[in-house]
Amino acid sequence: MQPQDIAWNDEARAKILDDSDRVLREAVLDLSRTMTGHDADEVYSALYAQLKDRFIDFEPGPDIRTYADAIANGEIAGDDATSDDAGSTDAA
Repeated sequence: MQPQDIAWNDEARAKILDDSDRVLREAVLDLSRTMTGHDADEVYSALYAQLKDRFIDFEPGPDIRTYADAIANGEIAGDDATSDDAGSTDAA
């Protein structure tokens, strides 16, 4: 067996990615409940702090900035999200 042949099988690889997505999603939704309207850099720092110890050799990429900006701007839909534009109740 060659060193390049040592790798996770497709099923395990998919589970690892799904678990990683879940951890990211939970962190973003958690912070969206408490940090909407905060400075994006402050949100970024909080998001980084929540994620850094959850992954081996974690290095944040540009997607973390995207989520921090979305949280700061109130653009994350969640359990308690409401939309004033959805489903108008005007009866004409």
